Amino acid sequence: MTTSPSSAVRTFPLAPTPRSRWRVARLIMWPTIAFVALLVLPWVVYPPIAMDIAAWALFAMSIDLLLGFGGVLSFGHAAYWGSSAYLTGWVAVNTGVPFPVAILIGALGAMVLAVPIGMLSVRRSGIYFAMVTLAFGQMIYFIANQLSVITGGENGLQGVPKTFFGIEAVEKESFFFYYAAIPIVVLGALAAWRIVHSPFGRVLSGIRDNPERVRALGYDVERYKLIAFVLSAGLAGLAGGVYAVSHGFVSLQEVDWTTSGKVVLMTVLGGIGTLWGGPIGAAIIVLLEDYLASAGFEGIGIVTGLIFIVCVVLFRKGILGTILAFVDRARTGGRGMPRFGRADRLAAPDSVTATNTAHDEEGNHAPR
Repeated sequence: MTTSPSSAVRTFPLAPTPRSRWRVARLIMWPTIAFVALLVLPWVVYPPIAMDIAAWALFAMSIDLLLGFGGVLSFGHAAYWGSSAYLTGWVAVNTGVPFPVAILIGALGAMVLAVPIGMLSVRRSGIYFAMVTLAFGQMIYFIANQLSVITGGENGLQGVPKTFFGIEAVEKESFFFYYAAIPIVVLGALAAWRIVHSPFGRVLSGIRDNPERVRALGYDVERYKLIAFVLSAGLAGLAGGVYAVSHGFVSLQEVDWTTSGKVVLMTVLGGIGTLWGGPIGAAIIVLLEDYLASAGFEGIGIVTGLIFIVCVVLFRKGILGTILAFVDRARTGGRGMPRFGRADRLAAPDSVTATNTAHDEEGNHAPR
């Protein structure tokens, strides 16, 4: 008597576990919350401030892509935020193209700039990587200051138009401009989310946790870090372009190292390795700075510095990381260690296992 393979081997679908259901729900929940928040934001705060929050939020997500998931800290990312802002403004002023086109050109320019810098930076790690990126960032600042014919030097690049297919409401009203520009930020955020939750993102997390093991498995660690660096620069470029068009002005402040420090502060405050913590930190810092400036307080840096110290000492996982850790403890009855934030090596067993098998949840092989 023979038995057909189909009758000899029976497979049964595995019932989803509470942990897997929670993970899927969380993957859907945070993008939904972020999207709804972006839609209602200009109804809650002044539209130009809402646009600043959205731009800085995307900038913080670009930093978290490198710091939280790649394990490297860039202190020169203002070079890509600022260079894209300058290029976007120059294109908008001299060609008259709609601002979405100018922003995309600026982001592409930032990615091109990131290639040679990344090739020289990714061979270092830790503090050496941070110092190399800081040095290149200051080099871009010096170049922007010297090219006053293009950048305006200390006077800045002025009169950046909000050209949008002749629609006057968008070009003149900040409220309507917000809704015309916010799709660019949404697309950038979705791109960051997809990068993190792709086979590439899993390999990147494996490199963060154990680069030597990943290299032993046959992956080109430097190539993956370079790709992540360039993608992160592109997201920062999108954010910088939106910021430049929103303000109608680009200054040397956009390429200064203090801008890099500010976005790192936002990322740490929101929660490293959470991706969505950066926008929370961005909203807090931007709103706080606006409130203090409106009140006539001049020591804004003192306040933000104190916030950074308190966050590092008391909330090492950041705001969102602490909340997620608390929820995890509540769900598990206090059993096990939460795995949120870089301090807990976000998803280290899962990422290394996924790297080892070169497989994602859907059965797609990770690129080699």
